[in-house]
Amino acid sequence: MNKTKRIGIIVVLILIIGAFVLGPLLRSGGGKATENELPATFSFEENLAVSAGELVPIFAEVNSEDVTKIELIFNDSVFKTWENPKGKISFSLQADYFGIGAKSINLVSTLKSGQQYSDIRLIRILSDIAPIQRKLVVKNTFPHNTTHFTQGFEINNGTFYEGTGQLGQSKVMKINLATGNPTQEIGLDGNYFGEGITILGDQIFQLTWQNQKCLVYDKNTLQLVKDFPYTGEGWGICNDGTRLIMSDGSERIYFRNPKTFQIERTVEVYDNVGPRIRLNELEYIEGKIYANIWMLDVVLVIDPFSGKVLEELDGTAIGQTARGAGEVMNGIAYDLVTKKIYMTGKNWFKIAEVGVE
Repeated sequence: MNKTKRIGIIVVLILIIGAFVLGPLLRSGGGKATENELPATFSFEENLAVSAGELVPIFAEVNSEDVTKIELIFNDSVFKTWENPKGKISFSLQADYFGIGAKSINLVSTLKSGQQYSDIRLIRILSDIAPIQRKLVVKNTFPHNTTHFTQGFEINNGTFYEGTGQLGQSKVMKINLATGNPTQEIGLDGNYFGEGITILGDQIFQLTWQNQKCLVYDKNTLQLVKDFPYTGEGWGICNDGTRLIMSDGSERIYFRNPKTFQIERTVEVYDNVGPRIRLNELEYIEGKIYANIWMLDVVLVIDPFSGKVLEELDGTAIGQTARGAGEVMNGIAYDLVTKKIYMTGKNWFKIAEVGVE
């Protein structure tokens, strides 16, 4: 789909980060204070990036004789308390205590009057490993219908399923691999923009882009049986056999309960440089999450427990073989029986069986 508007997500992320680093707030009464007026301040700049596993020295300066207590709060947990502190204080922080990703660190000072002030900063915990660089290679090709704006791609018990996007054109289909054409299909309401699909048990789960609904179909009949609401955008979805795994275009991946669609766990996807955003169509393959990156011929291999990027797969050869006049690479399907991986893209004319080297 044309997701140019989704760049707005980046703006939102910047605003979120800004929330951490705007002028420190007076916690009692909601007033504001400049950094020079704060009873205690961090010595480092607003944004600090460190690698997972590092022991990070945190320094601060006590600027007032009226401070009776200082608490160091890391990601909402009190890590250290100083009673009647003076001058410079320090603490060594185990950076990845809460895993990788963006974390807040808060220096809360309490005065004799009982008023509390906060100096809040953002710390980004990067992965401690560089992704292995590998290439995707074409092993075989099959026809793909160029009218299919592919958003989700699945194989289940030998049957290919495809979910497509665009308003008024979004569908869920069973696909004949020999022709690339549907053998069975159902269209979405014209107001819905279809996104990723995954199959768990006898149900197909399909995200919608901005409608904030996950549509659930009977796998055999393709009849809509229910839907779940969620907040934010829907991009890609897969499952590990127990939980649904969802992306929203940011660096975050959400693990959801398939019976309630409630979030049970969230990881942030990082490599050794920073966050990896625009995570699009997802597939769960042999204990790892494979993610298309919107606008790139790149597939990331992600550790589902830590969010670390383990491998970066160059899909240039796949695009050269199968794209034609189509748009971006999007669509990963894994056959649990044959162990084969298939990839395609939006309006591509081929589906490629791929290998990794």
